[in-house]
Amino acid sequence: MSATRQESVNAAQLMQWDSEYVMGTYARQPVMFVRGEGARLWDSDGKEYLDFLAGIAVCGVGHCHPRVARAIGEQAATLMHLSNLYYNPLQPALARRLCELTCMERAFFCNSGAEANECAIKIARKWAKQHKGPDCYEILTFERSFHGRTLATVTATAQPKYQEPFTPLPPGFRYLPVGDLHALDEAINERTCAVMIEPIQGEAGVHIVPPQFMAAIRALCDESGILMICDEVQSGMGRTGRFLAGAHSGIAPDIVTLAKAIADGMPMGVCLARGEAARTLVPGDHGSTFGGQPLACAAALAALDVLEEEDLMNHAARVGDHFLAGLRRLQQAMPEMVQEARGVGLMVGLELSVPEAKRIQKEMLARGIVINAIGDTILRFVPPLVVTEADCDRVVQTLEEILRSL
Repeated sequence: MSATRQESVNAAQLMQWDSEYVMGTYARQPVMFVRGEGARLWDSDGKEYLDFLAGIAVCGVGHCHPRVARAIGEQAATLMHLSNLYYNPLQPALARRLCELTCMERAFFCNSGAEANECAIKIARKWAKQHKGPDCYEILTFERSFHGRTLATVTATAQPKYQEPFTPLPPGFRYLPVGDLHALDEAINERTCAVMIEPIQGEAGVHIVPPQFMAAIRALCDESGILMICDEVQSGMGRTGRFLAGAHSGIAPDIVTLAKAIADGMPMGVCLARGEAARTLVPGDHGSTFGGQPLACAAALAALDVLEEEDLMNHAARVGDHFLAGLRRLQQAMPEMVQEARGVGLMVGLELSVPEAKRIQKEMLARGIVINAIGDTILRFVPPLVVTEADCDRVVQTLEEILRSL
């Protein structure tokens, strides 16, 4: 279909085609967004929305930031794709920058968070076979975790609702409760090659792993001679006020995975490693056709420029504190409706005392605010890092109006 012909088709017809021709893997909301700028979106009818979801923590420096859009346009007119069999002038520059920001040593580029976690799993298993023996392959993960939807990463994800349709699952993963140091200590044995954890469990409803537990994992991994993997796919790229959420705990993992906001909407994932883990993979072990291609790298480099030059990490910490304070005032005023407000920076969750999350999400959308319901009782807020305190106040006020109407 030509661009001209596509523009002549209305949103209703496109939604009908979506239901007929696109696999039904998403429960879509009845809105078609056609334009974005900063923290705003516009639908096919021209209605404006305040976006507190950012494509699920993807548009970190905002929708269509001029600097990112310009970098993409200039690169698209120069060189969009290049096989990884040849040197790419942007990929090493981006790798070096990310290694400096994360205290890692080497990077592998792919296209998504699940792929980044697949790479981390492969590194951990190969490293263990080399250093600990052929029977050392198990990875410990945690209840409520989410690491992706490929067969290996959905197995690493300790949530049965994501796993049950796809059994039997591959072996090599065991699940533990967050915060239970005794259970972790007991679980580590001669088959354990790594511990994999999200510093903040985003898909589970923004559950923050206690810093002391993160530090204890690091200590146990050191003591046992195994790897620590931090999944920062959702929590990384400055969302919590630090480039990595794990930095709040003062720990340095052996492997870090990033995706989502790294290229501000262009598909990219990265697995970063240090020490022996960084040198484990050799030619032929792993690869990605589109991983680290010039177009995505140009977007990521521009997004990093914006993140630093506009001081968005400090902005996220400051505005996030203001937003969380507003939600906690709402919690205090309406304890019969709101159980807990929690978060770090602009990664925030609101747990309700009533099973009305999906209804509230729908009502917020009708009032021009995009948020996310996780199950029946949790609302998630992961807006672009450019949102303002006034934007946060609007969200809190609208929430209060809806909660009181319930």
